[in-house]
Amino acid sequence: MSSEDLHAPRERLTDQTIATHQAIASLMEELQAMDWYRQRADDCGDAELKAVLVHNMNDEMEHAAMLVEWLRRNVAEFAAQLDKFVGTKGPIA
Repeated sequence: MSSEDLHAPRERLTDQTIATHQAIASLMEELQAMDWYRQRADDCGDAELKAVLVHNMNDEMEHAAMLVEWLRRNVAEFAAQLDKFVGTKGPIA
């Protein structure tokens, strides 16, 4: 993990804050990879390559979901927000 991504000196952060930061940074990377694979698949003219790109995108979704679950298990405030919004019906806002 790059210390440039931290907004406070590492030695002043708790282990939980560092782990949460690692999970969030990884989740952002997985979401970005999903977006890139989707765009590449949409733009691809070769059906076989498109299938590979879609497969890779779905793998990134799995990774993102695993990270969201880690955050849910380890960050109580995040878990509360997920409980409030995920799987509910009606307006989100």
